[in-house]
Amino acid sequence: MKWVYLLKMVFLMALMVPFSSIAQEEESAEISMDSNTDTFQELFFEALKQKGIENFDKAINALLKCKEIHPDSSVIDHELAKTYQLDNQLAIAQEYALSALKDQAENLWYLNTYITIVDLGDSNFNFVIDQIPFDNNKLKENLTEILVKQKKYKLAEKVLKELRESPFTENMTARINYSSAQEEIHEATEADGQEEIENPLIALMETLKAHMEKEDYEKLNTLATSALEEYPLQPYFYYAKGMALNRTSDFRQASDYLTMGLDFIYEDENLTFMFYRELATAYKGLGDATMANMYLSKIKNGS
Repeated sequence: MKWVYLLKMVFLMALMVPFSSIAQEEESAEISMDSNTDTFQELFFEALKQKGIENFDKAINALLKCKEIHPDSSVIDHELAKTYQLDNQLAIAQEYALSALKDQAENLWYLNTYITIVDLGDSNFNFVIDQIPFDNNKLKENLTEILVKQKKYKLAEKVLKELRESPFTENMTARINYSSAQEEIHEATEADGQEEIENPLIALMETLKAHMEKEDYEKLNTLATSALEEYPLQPYFYYAKGMALNRTSDFRQASDYLTMGLDFIYEDENLTFMFYRELATAYKGLGDATMANMYLSKIKNGS
């Protein structure tokens, strides 16, 4: 069947990376298209097929036979980890996930699988750090990305402290601060009788929103400028600045600020579309219908 052929081609390409590295490191270890390799491929794709139809025992058995043929393949370790996880055999899954990660410490997907299986929390964070190759800076960056995506901001901050200051750490700190502030705003809105917001970042956002609602755009421009001086990596303040400039017909500066602010947005579709609307307004004011329509189409297409 055509889909089976395509599936084989995709995963064969994935397998070539670790196999080529093994070939470079071990003398006379090049993998050729002999009968042994054919058997391995058949077993591997059979495992994927069985996993896809939730026959996890058969998938595991096929993968274990693959491992007998290529015992050092991190690809097989990773597949075993995912399959054991699906079969709710988490202890064994964790062992294979860790084996794959130790072999390729900078592989984001291997780390993500391991963290997902462990279900990382405060109680076992130090244990995990002791297990993984935590001396690898790329791994630390990947771990930070994963933790922020999981909204485990305090743990992400712990990892960031282990990295030297860089554009990456600045960007991730801004993402954490922004995401945390958004969550606090949401909680404050839902809480009964809560009148004061103590977090200065949240207070600034609320003040800017109040001036937007009042359509006091000159004051909004002034406040947004001050906010950006204090928090230059917060996308919402670029949005406020861009809106203020648009409403006072300074379309060129509006487009500049809005374009800069887009780079600091992380997984916030609503805010992204807010930027697109203001950018469309800015380019329409500049007489650039092509750019204006491009941003409007992004909103329409949800991209």
